[in-house]
Amino acid sequence: MSLAAYAAATSCIQGGTLRFTVTGHGPGRVSVEDAVDGRQVHRAEVDSGSWELAIGRDWRSSLYRAVFTPGDGEGGEVWFVVRPAGAAPRSPVLLSVPFATWQAYNRAGVPGEGLYWTEDPHRAARAGFDRPGGGPPPERWEDGLMRWLRAHGPDVDYCSNLDLHLDPQALLPYRLLVVNGHDEYWSREMRDRVEGFVRAGGNLAVFGANTAWWQMRLEDGGRTMVCYRDAAADPVAATAPELATVEWSSAPVNRPENTLTGLSFRHGAGCWGPGMPEMYREAYTAAFAGHWVFEGTGLADGDRFALGALGYETDAAELDFGDGVPVATGRDGTPPSFTVLATADLRHWDAHGQGGWAVMGVFDAGAGTVFNAGTVNWGAALDDPVVARITANVLARLSARARPDRWTALGAAPGAVALAGAGSWLFAALADGTLGVRPAGPQNVPLRRIGAADGVVALAAPREAVAGGPFALYGADRAGRLLIRSARPEKADWTVAGRCPPGTRALAACDGRLFALDGDGALHCAPQGRPADGSARSWARLEPPGRLLALTALNGRLYAVDDRGVLLHRLPAPEDPWRELGPAGGSVLLAGQAGRLVGLGADGLLRSRGVLPSGAPQPDRPDRSEQSERSVGSEQARAPGRSTAQASRPAAAAGVRRTGHGAADG
Repeated sequence: MSLAAYAAATSCIQGGTLRFTVTGHGPGRVSVEDAVDGRQVHRAEVDSGSWELAIGRDWRSSLYRAVFTPGDGEGGEVWFVVRPAGAAPRSPVLLSVPFATWQAYNRAGVPGEGLYWTEDPHRAARAGFDRPGGGPPPERWEDGLMRWLRAHGPDVDYCSNLDLHLDPQALLPYRLLVVNGHDEYWSREMRDRVEGFVRAGGNLAVFGANTAWWQMRLEDGGRTMVCYRDAAADPVAATAPELATVEWSSAPVNRPENTLTGLSFRHGAGCWGPGMPEMYREAYTAAFAGHWVFEGTGLADGDRFALGALGYETDAAELDFGDGVPVATGRDGTPPSFTVLATADLRHWDAHGQGGWAVMGVFDAGAGTVFNAGTVNWGAALDDPVVARITANVLARLSARARPDRWTALGAAPGAVALAGAGSWLFAALADGTLGVRPAGPQNVPLRRIGAADGVVALAAPREAVAGGPFALYGADRAGRLLIRSARPEKADWTVAGRCPPGTRALAACDGRLFALDGDGALHCAPQGRPADGSARSWARLEPPGRLLALTALNGRLYAVDDRGVLLHRLPAPEDPWRELGPAGGSVLLAGQAGRLVGLGADGLLRSRGVLPSGAPQPDRPDRSEQSERSVGSEQARAPGRSTAQASRPAAAAGVRRTGHGAADG
């Protein structure tokens, strides 16, 4: 005699009641335990039929397991989540448990009952949750991270991934959603809500892979999962092709999961069956060790780490190594803001299943940030101090209140004496008299020399062409000449376009005018185009000598750094005063490109930040940043290259208005 059971839902709130259906021959017993730490929370006698479990209001939000004895194997275990009650969660972090994937593998190989195997003509296209089974696989891909979080923090709230479909409000109180392990099946509602959450300023951390590979539909109030894996068989495909249950990246859906997670299993790798032990031999190679994700790890570019974390499936983006660093091409749907942090070449896994790559990366989407570890088995390697520190860094940063004053590493520009953003490129005049260029995106791509810039000490480029003033790269040299050349990254010659104010050390182009900062910190302006009568360009002094050290323009506004290390901004109108924007992140040079500021520090490192002030309003989410950062190890509160004293100096300069001030970090 044995018992089997299933629950009426995959989650229940604290203080609620969860109904179970028990089958088989009783009587028997049930033991309910917190599946993360094994702590028993309830015992009872049961018999076949209906049984109700009263969830205690003091039960922590977690994953739970009800074990029925005598039990019928996996059918004698029922897994469920306890969600927090009330509108104010105890944590800014919500961890999603992939019940849809667990159910997809329930009764694999049983004709007409299991959704697997994928191309077996006798597989089921519909799987109900009203049946025993549907717990985690034997490998327990999700366990490692859940146990690590319980031991090291931060505290997190739990939800079933079905809650993201069934409850439109599920994400609203949180700053960070954590997707863990093997979360393969997503409905359109789930995806729309998570993408909207990120665009509105929430964040997403994926410590998993094969994420959102299949689109599925939920029917019968969420109790039936539908996945045909074949548009020709799916009756909805003809009338609503966007809902067809195929791979997200496949026709007729054509919505690559890369736009949600940055990565895809399409370019990833997998090892199955006898080949699975191969994954414990693999490791990542760091591609951008200067990024904030690696802070405190001690890694350098080219170092291997996370041995054993890669597998059994990994996600990746299509990569290009043309500049000596891996760069996402974007042809597969990966967003242009994606930064490759680490890679692993797993093409030899062809012998074990699917050859490909593993990629770790991060990108911005709207007001939010997405991190992706790119591997199902990340949680199994958390005893590696580097893996643990990366996890802590991600959780601390993405669960804290958004800080627009943060400067984020872009790479290095050693020897640069001037910077300018033009189109999708970042140009630098170098001390050796050459002109360097690199894509202006977030990847740590090195400068490529494309010609001469002998004596050039300042660069600028307008946002767009104006009458008489082309979209071009402008320069000022030590001889006081104004130079101009093509703003394309091909080799081109400079031509003389007039004179600059004596001692010009910085240029900006804004509102059809050129602005020059001279050696005394005085600001001058002149028309961008040549006078119609062919006379010499006339410069007018806009401001007397002051404390400005660097200058650029972006989107019709001037930006500067003063001698206190403070970032300033103002409109180009003469009467508009300078206002403080926040710390300058140690920048000694400035450039503007595509809505972001780029600064070069005295250490030769490039960093970027957005243009919102430090005190800008943020999405209305619980202010749990201090608790979160203390739980997982606080981040540095200043930019590399700046002392704590510099970062904390008061801003009290006449004629400067304060619009926000805070610390910066790299």
